[in-house]
Amino acid sequence: MPVSRAGDGLAGLRVLIVEDDAAIAEQLVRGLRRAGCDATAVRTAAETAERRNADLILLDLGLPDGDGIDLCARLHRRDQVPIIVVTARGDEPERVAALDAGADDYVVKPFGFDELMARMRAVLRRTDRGPVVIQTGRLRIDVTARRVWVDESEVALTPKEFDILACLGSEPGRVVTRDEIFERVWDRHWYGPTKVLDVHVAALRRKLGEAALVETVYGRGFRLGGT
Repeated sequence: MPVSRAGDGLAGLRVLIVEDDAAIAEQLVRGLRRAGCDATAVRTAAETAERRNADLILLDLGLPDGDGIDLCARLHRRDQVPIIVVTARGDEPERVAALDAGADDYVVKPFGFDELMARMRAVLRRTDRGPVVIQTGRLRIDVTARRVWVDESEVALTPKEFDILACLGSEPGRVVTRDEIFERVWDRHWYGPTKVLDVHVAALRRKLGEAALVETVYGRGFRLGGT
């Protein structure tokens, strides 16, 4: 399941991964975070029941403490958020049961990461529940409209400045490496001068002022704090 840069339109999306295979869960979390999502993973139905406020759920059916189809139905009734079943069970009766239980899509393992991201985008378009606003401190980022406000004043950013801010704002407080930023904002095959990132970050700092601290973590990358 190779990880690639395919997360356009998903920045800030809160994704709950329900997966009992630790290796698969780790790959999904890492890939989704690189795509700008706020991704977390749980391994059991009991842990899932304690989690709320997800924008989208990736649900494995083979859980150690409960039936995945029943859990899908409960989550659909409780949260009304999009659910994509991600499972090794590919038989038609399983697919039909999951869709009848409220799943919005069904992906059979093994799968490509690009395909999963495309299915996530398609589900969000159908359900009209895509990520809209990232709020951190005095800073508000409208990912869909590509607009930024400090308090009630809109701040004009260049396209690259906005993309960097959305990348950092998807997980405020987490250090985002320089490589991650280049991969998500430019391209994984960027061969230009890396100082271009520092120039854009400096411009962001000037424009945002004290409302948002774009902190340099030397040797690692940047993180976004708020006031």
